[in-house]
Amino acid sequence: MNTVLAAEAGSTTARNLTITLFLVFVAVTLAITIWASRQTKTATDFYAGGRSFSGFQNGMAIGGDYMSAASFLGIAGMIALYGYDGFLYSIGFLVAWLVALLLVAELLRNSGRYTMADVLAFRMRQRPVRTAAAVSTITVSIFYLLAQMVGAGALVALLLGIKPGTTFLGMDADTAKVATIIMVGALMIVYVTVGGMKGTTYVQIVKAFLLMGGATIMTVLVLAKYNFNLSELLGAAAASSGKGDALLGPGLRYGVEVAGDATQTFYNKMDLLSLGIALVLGTAGLPHILIRFYTVPTAKTARKSVLWAIGIIGTFYLLTLALGFGAAALVGSEAITAQDKAGNTAAPQLAEALGIEFLGGDLGGATLLAVIAAVAFATILAVVAGLTLASSSSLAHDFYANVIKDGKASERQEVRVARVSALVIGAISIVLSIYAQNLNVAFLVALAFAVAASGNLPAILYSLFWRRFNTSGAVWAIYGGLLSAVLLVFFSPVVSGAATSMFPEHDWQWFPLSNPGILSIPFGFLCGWIGTVISKEHNEEKYAELEVRSVTGAGAH
Repeated sequence: MNTVLAAEAGSTTARNLTITLFLVFVAVTLAITIWASRQTKTATDFYAGGRSFSGFQNGMAIGGDYMSAASFLGIAGMIALYGYDGFLYSIGFLVAWLVALLLVAELLRNSGRYTMADVLAFRMRQRPVRTAAAVSTITVSIFYLLAQMVGAGALVALLLGIKPGTTFLGMDADTAKVATIIMVGALMIVYVTVGGMKGTTYVQIVKAFLLMGGATIMTVLVLAKYNFNLSELLGAAAASSGKGDALLGPGLRYGVEVAGDATQTFYNKMDLLSLGIALVLGTAGLPHILIRFYTVPTAKTARKSVLWAIGIIGTFYLLTLALGFGAAALVGSEAITAQDKAGNTAAPQLAEALGIEFLGGDLGGATLLAVIAAVAFATILAVVAGLTLASSSSLAHDFYANVIKDGKASERQEVRVARVSALVIGAISIVLSIYAQNLNVAFLVALAFAVAASGNLPAILYSLFWRRFNTSGAVWAIYGGLLSAVLLVFFSPVVSGAATSMFPEHDWQWFPLSNPGILSIPFGFLCGWIGTVISKEHNEEKYAELEVRSVTGAGAH
């Protein structure tokens, strides 16, 4: 009886502490946002933060944008449940930065102003290209937003101590998750509409410091528990996972060998390859990362900021190993899946276990859980703000100002449309997120990467490096890659036909892979080539101008 009372007191303390810390973070970030809104006077301030950030500041902000709920909650959960296979996400997300650094960062900064479409439209007809780029940006951002919102819902159910069969303020677990998704959506709309890029960037810098600090503390505690002996940690993780040594080798989730079914084995191996391709190529096509290159004064600073980001992100992904295997060892896969089927709460549950171990009793567990959960909330809020800003900027700058108004919109009108767009995109994301709660957030982000690499990447690379490329090619590449990726996802086990699908009670799936990258990315490049060669449009002078500008920075805004 006393134990039960103590556990209840601990969970109440955790709940109160977490809510307090979360409210403190929201108050601080709202204060930053309001301060930034007073500095936001022009469209350049709203879209690019006045191009006033240093390489280190922008590197921290890129890290803050990139180390999302997928990285912190999703990857830790994947490693805890699937071991070696879960770590593939960390490797893919990190290697992707080399593609962004070598092929895109500097050239993009030199060639554009606010959005990805500025580069594409430089040597092509404005209207069709900017319309396609706006559609693609919004689609990718919404896929990515789903992951963040789902992570927020899972986190709150854990914090409020809501499990299946229990309630809080009259809400069961499902209702509480929906309420959280709506709240996070409302907050992100406020950050973007009030603070613009400057406010969003400072929120991301604060969040990157918090996340690195929280992950480092947890890693040190996990290693201390096992005498800083990695072999001991891995052995304990294998023993507690229920999967034994299989946890430490490949094949638990991807590339699974199915005895007597060569076809399914082939599909499983293709799914692994598809995931790898999408992760490595996706970053260079992500709209919310691409607009970060415009917030710095020069191309050299853009390069520096990517190097800082690689260092910060690389360190963080090494820490996810300790977090994932630590959760497997100290929490166990049964307890993780009992709280959240997809494993999205493994890191906060590990924090609670470490608090009980090192800080003493349920109160210690509640305290560390509250701190790490507040950090995870900070992560989610900062990333959704960056995503919403990218998509609302594209709608306002590309579609409204340059397509509808044909370049004649005033800066004030443009910024007003961006703010309304943030509201609409936020509302769409909230509704879709409510249906995606069965999916692991790292897995959802991998889908966003596949869509970005299928539509945006072919158009960007062709535009920067292929002299013959033209308007028709850009439009074909974006729509072809985008539609093929989205259609293949819609007809895959992600949406229907499996227990973990968005709509598990329905079955219209015929595409056997969970990630479409292996087909949709080459298809996007093929569409770009076909669209180019069937059109007679050809502007060699404009390409020469773009080439000089992208390499030297001459004439860059």
